[in-house]
Amino acid sequence: MTEQFFIERPTFDPATGQASFGYRMAGLHFVETLGLPDGADAGAAASPAFAKLLDLTAIVLGVSYFKLRAPFEIVAPAIPLTEAERIFAIDVYENGLGEFYARNNLMRFGKLTISAAEDTDPAKPAPSLPNRTLLPIGGGKDSLVSVDLLDHAGVEFTPFAVNPKGPILTSVDKIGTAPVYVTRTLDAEMIRLGKEKGYYNGHVPSTAINSMIAALCALLYGYNQIVLSNERSASEGNVTFDGRETNHQYSKSLGFELLIASILSDATGGALKYFSLLRPYSEARIASLFTHDDKFDHVFSSCNRNFRLDGNDGPLWCGECPKCHFVFLIFAPFMAKDRLLSIFGKDLLNEPANESSFRELAGLAGQKPWECVGEILEAAACLYTLTRHADWHEAAVVKAVKADLLAQYGEPKLQLAMAECLTDSHDHHIPPALAAKVAAYAV
Repeated sequence: MTEQFFIERPTFDPATGQASFGYRMAGLHFVETLGLPDGADAGAAASPAFAKLLDLTAIVLGVSYFKLRAPFEIVAPAIPLTEAERIFAIDVYENGLGEFYARNNLMRFGKLTISAAEDTDPAKPAPSLPNRTLLPIGGGKDSLVSVDLLDHAGVEFTPFAVNPKGPILTSVDKIGTAPVYVTRTLDAEMIRLGKEKGYYNGHVPSTAINSMIAALCALLYGYNQIVLSNERSASEGNVTFDGRETNHQYSKSLGFELLIASILSDATGGALKYFSLLRPYSEARIASLFTHDDKFDHVFSSCNRNFRLDGNDGPLWCGECPKCHFVFLIFAPFMAKDRLLSIFGKDLLNEPANESSFRELAGLAGQKPWECVGEILEAAACLYTLTRHADWHEAAVVKAVKADLLAQYGEPKLQLAMAECLTDSHDHHIPPALAAKVAAYAV
């Protein structure tokens, strides 16, 4: 018999704020729980829209357990799905796990199936949601730029995070607005098995997961829009595998944003909006906007060592990983050197040992790292700008890569790429009134 991954019907207890999600596979049973804050609206918890979102959350959270064995069949007999929701589910389990398949050499694209009950009543009544904004905070520069943009646009918001730690906590403390925090408890046996022979492990689409949890909170606590902070470079993939481009940041991409926004809208009768405020911008443009205010300089971090399951008690920036190198690189053209060095604690461009990492970021060697970093040409353009920058042209890494950078791309292409990095895209779906307010400030 073909191995199957079973997704059970989830439950939510409004009295305790606990949601439970069960999964079965190969004789194993897993239960994941979410601990939601007090104050949930009882009517919202009993609504058809919330029941639909809870079911869809069970589907999306399941990727963490599915990947242990990565079977070809997904079965959810107690969860009714529309055709659009089936397409969404397959997308999460195919493209959302694209990096996982590529790094484990598993051929799954176009081969997965999902069996579920048919949703015969797809039109859900719209709950009454107040005009309020839920803003996921990731602890890095991006969501803090969204904070600044929303503040200047006159949009009140509530910070949101799942299992907040480190830079998320310090950033929210600086923001000064009471947050909505959710505790997510993964099944301990799943974590253990992921380290054992005979089971797979790897990257999951965390933005998709956190977005579904945010949607639950939007209904329970009264928010009509979830505002993400994903930039346009998140749509660029890493490698081609099994006939398809795979992208570490797939669930941050514009394609996925449009898909999940449609699903959330349909599930709530059009009441809930979902979009990224930073979609028009490159990483470099976001870095330039960050420099407008220094209040978050010593509380934020994009270094993944701060976001492991067991936390991190070390410095905010390790200075050794591709994330640290990329963020340093995109800040360098726009931020005063002494300020940048005070954030990172050292000059990452003046350490010869970092040269190979910067070469990968700029497409001069290897492949784009499996990290949330910007476009290859964008990194190359920033490095080129530094070769002509008074503060940076003598840095060891900049000097070492200059000749190869110019030989591979040529000055005209690099100059054009930098100009394009600083030109805002119209390829987004920010509500027009808000887009206009943000554009008027973000100059």
